[in-house]
Amino acid sequence: MPHTLIHPPHTPLLIVISGPSGVGKDTVLQRMKERGLPFHFVVTATTRPQRPGEVDGVDYFFLTHDQFADMIEHNELLEHAIVYNDYKGIPKQQVRQALASGQDVVMRIDVQGAETIRSLCPDALLVFLSTETEEELVGRLSQRKTETPEGLKLRIATARQELKRLELFDYFVVNADLQLDAAVDTIVAIIEAEHHRTRPRRVTL
Repeated sequence: MPHTLIHPPHTPLLIVISGPSGVGKDTVLQRMKERGLPFHFVVTATTRPQRPGEVDGVDYFFLTHDQFADMIEHNELLEHAIVYNDYKGIPKQQVRQALASGQDVVMRIDVQGAETIRSLCPDALLVFLSTETEEELVGRLSQRKTETPEGLKLRIATARQELKRLELFDYFVVNADLQLDAAVDTIVAIIEAEHHRTRPRRVTL
């Protein structure tokens, strides 16, 4: 006699990790990967220059402006935006294939992109990542040494505006200095709890 399930079936989640520039989105995702978590981590396409230590196809797909324009032209991006004079976008096919395989899908995008995903997929799980204080954020951006004074000022002003968009998100997670694993633990706990909802999120794209 076959067993009858008495709980809802597992449905894959579309998890968006967002937040201002400098809060550590890439660092959090890298630690999640190091832990071998069973998620599909979306690789974002971008036209920004490759930074030292970054690997094409792993950290980002580094594209020329012409290549990116072709993706837009052929409707191959789930969402895209200009972020600090460079284009970033999420390849649509990659996300659909991962969801179809039953895996939870994790993507890191800016707040503007998270807003687009929310409108495309109301049941996406949106997590806002932040530092404890504005001073911490300024310190991290300054340490990167990739910004001009004007660029740094723009990113800080943008971060202040993005904090006003918190109502878009389902959860708020602090990635405090020297507390990376605590931030990752919190995100993993959120995902685990979401899989125990009596009314699971239904992701359609």
